[in-house]
Amino acid sequence: MFIQDLFWNAWRALRNRSRDRLRQWIGFGLSLGLFNVLLLLNLQPTIAAWSTQVSPAQPRLGDTLAVTIQDSTGQPPRIQFAGKTYATHTMGPNRYRALLPTTPLDRPGVQQLQVKSGSESQVISVSLGARSFPTQYITLPAGQDGNVSDWEFDQVDAFKRIVTPEKFWAGKFIRPNDGEITTIYGVRRYYNGVFAEDYYHRGVDYAGDYGSPVIAPAAGRVALVGYENQGYKVHGNIIGIDHGQGIEGVFIHLKSIKVKPGDVVKAGQVIGTLGDTGAATGPHLHWGMYVNGQAVDPVPWREAGFE
Repeated sequence: MFIQDLFWNAWRALRNRSRDRLRQWIGFGLSLGLFNVLLLLNLQPTIAAWSTQVSPAQPRLGDTLAVTIQDSTGQPPRIQFAGKTYATHTMGPNRYRALLPTTPLDRPGVQQLQVKSGSESQVISVSLGARSFPTQYITLPAGQDGNVSDWEFDQVDAFKRIVTPEKFWAGKFIRPNDGEITTIYGVRRYYNGVFAEDYYHRGVDYAGDYGSPVIAPAAGRVALVGYENQGYKVHGNIIGIDHGQGIEGVFIHLKSIKVKPGDVVKAGQVIGTLGDTGAATGPHLHWGMYVNGQAVDPVPWREAGFE
């Protein structure tokens, strides 16, 4: 009897220990399964709460890039491109946009554009096409090539950096003068035989009649007015229009100016007359378009326009 009891007790202890071991294995398996589920959930790719569209589809050097973002996070996205950070502007419910400049000095090829919203980010590859620009040789009259002053360019550069949240323009821009286009955007130049490093023609020249009307190509607010006799020896008589959201227009070498700082102008409104003030070889209007401080080709703003 003693031997039977001893055997029975030993078998029961072994059975109970097996049950405990089984429970341990079952518990471990359940824990491992839960861990795997959580791990898989954490490894799932984060789906950004936005969609991004870049236009034009095939941009070239000098084009303006429109980056439109549909974002439901409630935070205005930020954009990094070509080493710079750009803010976006609200275009509608959960809809934002930034306009980015490219110039002849940029490197063509695939560029990375990063969109950031909160802690999330999205990287988009943008293929920037090459573009050839002609070269001009300009001879300035004696004395005009030495009239550059820091003060003059500081005033103009400060204007170009203006970023107003409001958008004043609507639709396509129009020609500011009826004259023939004599110099296109992006031309490289030699002045009096010396190559202008890092220079490109930052606008379009119109060789209209002396004193012919110069009109605002789009609505905006006059943010800069300067005269040759005030120290604008290179630009001559100048008008700067803030079109909003980092878009600025400059009109230089004017004969006369018919607006003042703070004036709100409409598209087609006469703002001055064509002249030859400043560093000009003859009567013409220079119209420059600036996007976030960089000069872009104005032609796409006339032909395609931006919303």
